[in-house]
Order: sequence, then structure tokens, then C-alpha cells
Amino acid sequence: MKKKESNDFEETIVALATPQGIGAIGTIRISGNSAIDVANSVFKGKDLRKQESHTIHFGKIVDQDIIIDEVLVSVFIAPKSFTRENVIEISSHGSPYILQKIIQLLIKQGTRFAKPGEFTKRAFLNGQFDLAQAEAVADLINSDSNAAHMAAMNQMRGGFSKKIKALRDELIHFASMIELELDFAEEDVEFANRDQLVELILSIQKEISKLIESFRIGNVIKNGVPTVIAGKPNSGKSTLLNVLLEEEKAIVSDIPGTTRDLIEDEIHIEGISFRFIDTAGIREAKDKIEAIGIERTHSKMKTASVILYIIDLAEENTLDIREAEQKLKSLKIPWILIGNKTDKLSESALSKLKKEFPDMIFISAAGEVNIDILKKSLLNLIKADSFKTGDTIVTNIRHIESLTNTQTALDDVLKGIDRKVTGDFLAMDIRQSLYHLGEITGQITTDDLLENIFSKFCIGK
Repeated sequence: MKKKESNDFEETIVALATPQGIGAIGTIRISGNSAIDVANSVFKGKDLRKQESHTIHFGKIVDQDIIIDEVLVSVFIAPKSFTRENVIEISSHGSPYILQKIIQLLIKQGTRFAKPGEFTKRAFLNGQFDLAQAEAVADLINSDSNAAHMAAMNQMRGGFSKKIKALRDELIHFASMIELELDFAEEDVEFANRDQLVELILSIQKEISKLIESFRIGNVIKNGVPTVIAGKPNSGKSTLLNVLLEEEKAIVSDIPGTTRDLIEDEIHIEGISFRFIDTAGIREAKDKIEAIGIERTHSKMKTASVILYIIDLAEENTLDIREAEQKLKSLKIPWILIGNKTDKLSESALSKLKKEFPDMIFISAAGEVNIDILKKSLLNLIKADSFKTGDTIVTNIRHIESLTNTQTALDDVLKGIDRKVTGDFLAMDIRQSLYHLGEITGQITTDDLLENIFSKFCIGK
């Protein structure tokens, strides 16, 4: 269960809520019972203690008779604030010196410097939102693509939590029926129909399986897709990377073996982040340095989420293509075979290859031909469209662990029903399922868990 850490929560905390460095404006956040009193003690303007919530006031921050800066002060009175405590936000000029002076002054007046994520932690412990929603705050701050932003917003607004709560509520009903049976054990009464319980558990497991499966696309959305561009030397790998990135990132040369190390960069395609990795050409190495580059290529291919393998249509024959296909299949990693330099082939030769290799994407990297088709194939390969259906997407590894543990506990319930075990054993396994679901939303927490989660937040959030 949630519990407040009394010592910490009796203190008023302060931190910079905007990024470090010089800017036009910087914002300092204060939260706690004495937040308004502390701010008022250094503010020359209206008496902040007499102002209504959600109001902004112009004035000066002063240290005795010395003016530190002219500021705007926002007042939020508990419980109508992010933390559900009294909150003050001071917006000053964005000089690091000024901001530091104000924070030092506030600490001198009795506040404490906030720990990473402490504002959000207080919001969670004060019932502003559940733990899954709190974690989504960090995901929202770190989102760097449209898909990541949408997933974090859906979770922060409670989409995932509602799904978990619905599953948990259904289980609680049956758990209470079985617990009731235990009170009438001597009378051999059955309040929880076992057939209905099996039906419910199978239904819940089906929903949980969907959530677990969604992590495949969720992980892609949150962390991006490591995509290796591989192929023989001079097949056009670097040219393709430059075209995809729309900048001259990699050196393009007719000399084989120009790329000897990994070149990486990231782009967004329809809201999904792809981390493209240009690799050294695969061939017999001519020297030690090239050998290291080729070894890194093989290593990256084994750990990639997607491989774009480029065939030089002007140099490689059908046998080379078949051989490349077999190597790619053996890696058991999603891949796209790309036939490059279509501009070097005759119409008839190209038509023949298209019939022989219908799954190959035919492009001209230098001429930027069919690049859009390649991008669409990439999105189809990772099933990016599944995110656009509005289904709940799981992006957090902690949630996956809890869902997997829930599935295991529910399997134990089904086995118990099949073996006709007594109600007390069924109740124990159902309680275990409820426990793991409760871990996700924070109905079940430990101090260590909360410390681990919120320590990863930035200070000031």
C-alpha cells in the first residue's frame, strides 16, 4: 500500500524546474505545507498568503534589501496543484547565477533541495495519479517522436491503468466469493462457480497476452528501432544512409572498403524512431583495420531489430542474391532485401529480377528512387500500424514483468481448479495474481521500488 515518508513529507522542497543553462526564463518550483509562507518571506509585492489559487503575481525577490530579480510568482493552493500540496513557481530571468541565488535564499528560509523525481513521487503518494501514470510523466519528458509522445500521453491519462483496474476488479469479485466460502468451509458451500471462474481467467489471460505482445511495438516506440544497413563494399550503403538522413553523414566513394567503422544516426518515419547504422562492407578483409570493421558489422547484424541488406544490382548476380537471402534467414532477424542501382540495369533485366525476387525492394539510392517505398516497408515490417488503432501499448519493462507474473499465477489457479484443490489454495493463487496487477498501478509498493522508479526522474519533476 502507499505510505508517506513522514520525515520527507513534513519538509518543503525546492528545485529548478527548467533545464540547466542560460535561457530567457527559468522556473523554480517549491512544494510543501510552508511553500507559500517561504516564498512570501522573500517576495516584495502582493501578500501571497492572501491570494487565490492559480493566480500569477509580479514582484521582486529580495534578500533583505538587495533585489535579486523581478519575477512572476504562480500560486497553487493544496489540493489544486500537481503535488496536491501548496506549490509556488517562481519565473525569473534565466541566468544560472540568478536562479542559484534564489534557490539558496529559499533554502536559507527553510526549504530543502528536492531529490530526483520527488515532486512526481509526492503527487503519486498524495493520490494525484497511480504509479503507471507517474512513470508516464518521465516517458513524456523523454519522448522524442510522435509515437513515443502518444504512448506516454495515453498512459499518463490513465488508458493503461483503466485496463489493469478492470482486470483486477473482475478478479477481486471472484476472490471475495472464494474467501466467503472459507467462512462456510464446514458446510461445503460453493459461492464461486468454478466454470465461470475458468471462463473469467481465460478471458483475463487473453487480455494480458495482448498487453504483453504489445510490448514488442511499445519497446520500438520508446527506444527506437536499431536498423543495420549491410551489404558488400560499394553496394550503396553509405549513399542510402545519407539519403535517409537527408545529410552527408557518411563518406561516399567508389573505392571499396571506405566505411571501416560504424556510422549511426536517428530519423523519425511517421512518428517511429529508427536508429540507422551504416556498416563496413562484407568481404575478405584487406587489412587489420578493415577486418575489425567487418567483425563489427557481423556483430551488429546479430543484435539488430531490422537489417537492410543491399544488393549491388550492377555487380551481383542471382547466385549472390540467393546466398544473401540464406544468410539473412539464418540470423532469424527481420530483414529487407534491397536491390540498389536500378538505374544501371536495362528495363528487361530489371523486369526479370522483379519477377524472380518479388519481395525485394528495388531502389536507386543515388537517384533517390523508391525511397518512400522502402520507408513504408520498414514500417510494415515492425507493424507500426498496430499502434495507430488506439489499443493500449505497454512500453515499460517493469509492467511486462508484473503482467508475466500475473499470467503465471493465473495458470496456477487454472491448475488448481483442474485438480479440484480446496478454496484456500485457489484464494492464495488469486491473491498472488491481484498482487502482481497491483504492482503496476502502485496499489502494492515497496520503498525500494519507489526509490528505484523516481530516482530516474530529473530533479525538479
